Amino acid sequence: QVRLVESGGGLVQPGGSLRLSCVASGITFSIFTMGWYRQAPGKEREMVAIMDSDGNTNYADSVKGRFTISRDNAKNTVYLQMNSLKPEDTAAYYCRATYDYQYWGQGTQVTVSS
Repeated sequence: QVRLVESGGGLVQPGGSLRLSCVASGITFSIFTMGWYRQAPGKEREMVAIMDSDGNTNYADSVKGRFTISRDNAKNTVYLQMNSLKPEDTAAYYCRATYDYQYWGQGTQVTVSS
């Protein structure tokens, strides 16, 4: 079956960095558009960054210049490098794989606080 497993979340101080990873199994990873989404308490889930199978990327305005999405097709893994973190980046971060269908991971919590 399809599984997306995120890791790398945690507690970090403002201005700090984290790198999230999402390992996929059960799909032909290289053809999928991979994305990172986040959901803060009381808010709707929002797109953070996506990368298609050709390597084209799209970022939310709020993270441009601070976050970088990348993928390693040999490892079936998508990454989200998050720098200059702000308290408003606090959320559960989810990995999404999209082709004919969409699949979601279980999420990893990122908390930015001093």
